Amino acid sequence: MPSNRKLLLRTATAVTGGLALTVSVTACGGSSSAGSGGGEKVVTVYSADGLKGDKGDGWYDKVFADFTRKTGIQVKYVEGGSGEMVQRAVRERTNTQADVLITLPPFIQQADGKGLLQAYEPQGSEKVHGAGKSADGKWTSVVDNYFGFVHNKKELAEAPRTWEELLDPKYKGKLQYSTPGVAGDGTAVLIKAMHDFGGKEPAMEYLKKLQANNVGPSSSTSKLAPKTDKGELLVANGDVQMNFAQSKSMPNLGIWFPAKDGGGPTTFALPYAAGLVDKAPHGENGRKLLDHLLSEEAQKLVSEVGGGFPARTDVKPTDANAVELTRIMTGVEIFEPDWADIDANLTGYVDAWKSATGS
Repeated sequence: MPSNRKLLLRTATAVTGGLALTVSVTACGGSSSAGSGGGEKVVTVYSADGLKGDKGDGWYDKVFADFTRKTGIQVKYVEGGSGEMVQRAVRERTNTQADVLITLPPFIQQADGKGLLQAYEPQGSEKVHGAGKSADGKWTSVVDNYFGFVHNKKELAEAPRTWEELLDPKYKGKLQYSTPGVAGDGTAVLIKAMHDFGGKEPAMEYLKKLQANNVGPSSSTSKLAPKTDKGELLVANGDVQMNFAQSKSMPNLGIWFPAKDGGGPTTFALPYAAGLVDKAPHGENGRKLLDHLLSEEAQKLVSEVGGGFPARTDVKPTDANAVELTRIMTGVEIFEPDWADIDANLTGYVDAWKSATGS
C-alpha cells in the first residue's frame, strides 16, 4: 500500500475500547472443583484493562460475581495491554491457559489471524450490529466505547481543540500517550492521526513534531489518567469508557476529541471484543461466560456500572451515566477505520511511528 494512502473511512455507529499493561490476576468468588479439562469450575479471561474497577466496582467485578453466583464457575482474570495479551496467548499456544480473550481492534483481528480464536456466536450476538462482530463468528463486541483524550480541567479550564494546539511549548513534559503497538489506545493515536491528517506520511510528520512535548512511552493507558488528574500531565490519550469511569474518583479529568485545524472533532469506536480461545482448556465454561456477558442483564449494567456503551442495539439505557455519555459524544463525528488494512499493515505503521519519533 502506498505510504501516503489515506485510510478509507466512513461515518458509522459505534463499537468500544480500553487497554494498558498492569498485569494482575484476581478471582471473583465461588469455588473451584478439582479435576481436569472442562470439568473444572473455572474460566480464565485475558483482557485489555478498563472494565475492572480499581476498587472492585467495575463492570467486570459485577458481572463476573453474578456469573459465579449463578454457575459456580470461578473467573480467573489477567489484564494487560491489548497487544501484550495477544502475544501472551501466542507464547502459550502449546500450553493454552486462557479460555476467553477480550481485546481491542486491531488486536482482536490480529488474534484471529494468528489462529488464536475458535468460532462461537454467543447468545445475544444477533443483537450486535455488523461492525461489532466478525463475519465468521470468531469475536463479538461485549462493550462499546470510543477513543478519546483527557485534560486536566483545573489547569486547563477549556480543553484544547486541535492537534496543532498540542505543539505549543506549554505542553512540553506535560503531554503523554501510550505506546502504539502495545496499548490499544496508543495504537488508536496512530489511527486517528492518519485519519485526521489524511494519511500515514502527514500523520508521522505531525507526530514527529509532537514528540518534542511528549513525556515518552507508556505501556499502560490507564496509568495516564491519574497523572492527568494530579496535574503531572495536562493532556493524555485514553478512551471514553475508561476515562468516564475514572472521572468518578478523579474530579479533574475532562474528556475531549482532537480536531485537525479547520475541521471538527472526530473519533472512532474501539470495541472490547471477546473471542473463545482455540483449544481453550475450559471451553464450555468460556462459552457460558460469553453468553453471560452479552445477556440483557449484563448489558444493562454497561453504562450504569462500567461507564460504557452496550454492545447490544436492543439495550438502550436511560441511567444518569448514559445521559452524560450521550452529552459527551454530541457533535463528534464517528468514523469507521479500514480494520482490514490496519490489521495487514499495523507493523509497518508502528515501525513508521518509531522511526518518526525515535522511539
